[in-house]
Amino acid sequence: MASVRVASVQFWHRANDKAYNLGVVESFARKAARQGAAFVAFPEMCITGYWHVPQLSRTELAALAEDVATGPSIAQVKSMAAKWNIGIGVGLVERAPDGKLYNSYVAVIPDGTLHIHRKLHAFEHADISSGDSFTVFETPWGVRMGILICYDNNHIENGRATALLGADVLIAPHQTGGCNSASPHAMRPIDVELWRNRAADPAALKREFRGPRGRGWLMRWLPSRAHDNGMFLIFSNGVGEDNGEVRTGNAMILDCYGRIVTETSAVGDAMVVADLDLDLQPLCSGRRWLRGRRPELYGELTAPRSYTLSPLEVRSSSAPVKLDASS
Repeated sequence: MASVRVASVQFWHRANDKAYNLGVVESFARKAARQGAAFVAFPEMCITGYWHVPQLSRTELAALAEDVATGPSIAQVKSMAAKWNIGIGVGLVERAPDGKLYNSYVAVIPDGTLHIHRKLHAFEHADISSGDSFTVFETPWGVRMGILICYDNNHIENGRATALLGADVLIAPHQTGGCNSASPHAMRPIDVELWRNRAADPAALKREFRGPRGRGWLMRWLPSRAHDNGMFLIFSNGVGEDNGEVRTGNAMILDCYGRIVTETSAVGDAMVVADLDLDLQPLCSGRRWLRGRRPELYGELTAPRSYTLSPLEVRSSSAPVKLDASS
């Protein structure tokens, strides 16, 4: 059986504390390598911190950002990857050579190769630009990997494009769950006091993590990204209080049928590890559907036009809604 072992981590990052966050990355990377994983995924913006970013000034944001090629954080991750012979995926605020800032995710290969994805649908700060390309790359482990960051995954076209570019495995780093969604029937916030009281009453917090504001939200769409496109999926997420919101963890690994291979309901830092059965992929539903596509019919998908609200949407959209985190 052809397979590759991968790992996914959820952890409670500290805003602006790169040294602490990199220490957590190092600890879990070492643990994943000892368990035989070829690649370990960490959450979106796990090095820099996440939901404090909207409150930063341009100067503060620029000070937090790093050049991926020359900055100290990715240099440390490269050292870890080489030392333990494991691929490591991490997120941070990137400062590009032209001065633009991005919410970026870097897959570090043990030989020092870097693959950088810039979030396509960035909203964290007015001075963070959105990326303009998909990211799919060859690996030493016999699979091609793609990356989509958080809200990128909510747009079905992004998953399909990544699969069409040849991705076998989708790395999906997030900071989600417990957010204030524009839809009243999607995610809703979780009381931060439940997180602060987790030692005394972990069951109450776990119910929220497993409920409609956490795992239930993910199950509405995350498996379909894997199933419809025939990709394995590594879901990594933050966990814990993040500037007034509570991330719900739920780190998991899915197969190319959208089935959960492994997951955690831990209410703190945790890692899951699984072997991806690559023999499933050639005949899975999503790959058969990719082969059955009729692109000549799909012009409407790329035609430049504004989305027209239906009458139901018009009636329900009279009041503006503030979007938080991943909706």
